[in-house]
Amino acid sequence: MATQTKLPDAEEHISVATQWQLMWWRFRKHSLAKIAAVVVLIFYLVAIFADFLAYSDPSFVEAQRSLLSPHGVQWMDEGRFAPFVYGLTGKRDPQTFKRVYVTDPNQKYPVRFFGKGFEWKFLGMKTDRHLIAVEGAPAEEVLFLLGTDQLGRDLWSRLMYGTRTSMFIGLVGVTLSLFLGILLGGLSGYYGGSIDTLIQRTIEIIRSIPTIPLWMGLGAALPKDWSVGQVYFAITVILSLIGWTELARVVRGRFLSLREEDYVTAAELAGCSQMRIIFRHMVPSFLSHIIAATTLAIPAMIISETALSFLGLGLRPPAVSWGVLLQDAQNVQALAISPWLVIPTIPVIIVILALNFLGDGLRDAADPYG
Repeated sequence: MATQTKLPDAEEHISVATQWQLMWWRFRKHSLAKIAAVVVLIFYLVAIFADFLAYSDPSFVEAQRSLLSPHGVQWMDEGRFAPFVYGLTGKRDPQTFKRVYVTDPNQKYPVRFFGKGFEWKFLGMKTDRHLIAVEGAPAEEVLFLLGTDQLGRDLWSRLMYGTRTSMFIGLVGVTLSLFLGILLGGLSGYYGGSIDTLIQRTIEIIRSIPTIPLWMGLGAALPKDWSVGQVYFAITVILSLIGWTELARVVRGRFLSLREEDYVTAAELAGCSQMRIIFRHMVPSFLSHIIAATTLAIPAMIISETALSFLGLGLRPPAVSWGVLLQDAQNVQALAISPWLVIPTIPVIIVILALNFLGDGLRDAADPYG
């Protein structure tokens, strides 16, 4: 009588694991990808709670406080932990005759955590709580962690709101382009014939148009009287309509090779619908490439929106995004005088790198041959 060989506990555990469990175990071994995932999560938390993290109304304009340098928080007062900010006093510069603001050591305003500030809404409920608040004076007049822009608006608060816009326009845009790429690429590769010809000619036409002139034309075509929400939606749709073509071609190529596989034939004989065969049986077979393409497409969407808005062809004021904030840094002279206007480039670089590292880790984790 043959004796059955018992597998070690670790091998037996792996043999019964699902695909998602195997992906998670592989991903946990990728240290850089885990750090990148934490960074991306932090950015999306900032985007969600931008109102809470901002201590000043991003649309509050005070022209007299134009281009103020960063005015930080003093953490110690007479040897004890008591955060405060100094007040600002305006005076006339004897050389330029311009009004400038200098720190007044005689004015101290306590800084409180979870204090009260401007009113905002969360899930339909109104609140005025913020992470940082100033007692004794409006935060818009005394607290400028990253300085102010040309209209005297607080750069920190605007950066929080800009993070929300730029992060979510990338997420929404990639979701739409991912859906279009898988759907149209799947239909093209699965059915072939005239459907394949029509979709492929459409892809070739879109890819043959120069990208920057296409962005400029579509961005300039947006009506000037559109609201911020309408422009936001239009930019998302434009980026999605341009970004789906590459993924669609990859999906088509994989479908051409997969549609003759035995398990696809078995699914057809079992009576599965064509949409179920595509999304339930064929798409998961190259999930690693889809995940990698998705995580790499998000930074591409963010860069596209930032570039369009920077050139004045995307989101326009009063909308706030990283690209809109960087419009103030176009002038070299202004950049030399007010270098803090370039600060919005820092989150752009960090999130792009983090998304790329996260994509590498997810691709390796989803690779069935890893």
